[in-house]
Amino acid sequence: MTGFWTLQVLNTLQQAALLLLISSGLSVSMGLMGFANLAHGALYMLGAYIGIAVAAKAGFWAALLAAPLAVGLLGAALYLGLLARLRGPMQQVLASFGLVFIAVEVVRILWGDVALTLDRPALLSGSAAVLGVDYPIYRLFVILLGLVVGAGLWMGVHRSTLGAMLRASVENRGMARAIGIRTEALFLATFALGAALAGLGGAVAAPLYSANPGMAISALIPALIVTVIGGMGSITGAILGALIVAGIEVFGAALWPDASAVLIYAALAATLIWRPQGLLAVKARR
Repeated sequence: MTGFWTLQVLNTLQQAALLLLISSGLSVSMGLMGFANLAHGALYMLGAYIGIAVAAKAGFWAALLAAPLAVGLLGAALYLGLLARLRGPMQQVLASFGLVFIAVEVVRILWGDVALTLDRPALLSGSAAVLGVDYPIYRLFVILLGLVVGAGLWMGVHRSTLGAMLRASVENRGMARAIGIRTEALFLATFALGAALAGLGGAVAAPLYSANPGMAISALIPALIVTVIGGMGSITGAILGALIVAGIEVFGAALWPDASAVLIYAALAATLIWRPQGLLAVKARR
């Protein structure tokens, strides 16, 4: 494998890791809970800005813990206070998209309308040789974090008691309630976890891409594409979708830059035509 191809594969894995952090919670909320949460991009943006603010006072590692915790708590509060009360996809779309504009204005008031960045810690600075290619250590850290999160989510859904309860609630919510599963508390915890992952993604992305108010929308679009391609409600689908979208973005920009912006939408259109439910969608009964 030449250095060029090695570099593109590593970039694909790094981009897929970030996409997974953003899209996994969106996939779960839309596929398992039946909730169209378009505010997910705003949670990602808030994670970046909260991480930058905390890092300025306590360092990068404190920011990496504080950002997902704060955004997860905010997601839980939004779910309990507003989102869980909405009925019907139109209300959900309008309310959650309205939250995006509110979050963007709050960020502009608190941090201004200029791009901010988060310095990488000394431990993750520099580069390391990977198959003959010098690759930034921080990007390798992002890949490792994505692998850990992906494996943890898959194990949590498919190999844990809580995962079994969640899958039972998705398959038949009424029967799950009848056997004593507290479905609303379970969905609240699931929504908060998805929000926390979005916040973690924002904090992790801040050293790579500068944080700005526009990232609330720019991050939402690829996350939605990952969710549609991979299949709503499937962690495995989110992983597969993230790899596909990241591969198209990275290899498209390297091999066919003139059409790279269109290729991801072509993949989305192909999925909607031949498999509109997504590659690995979870079927749920209410």
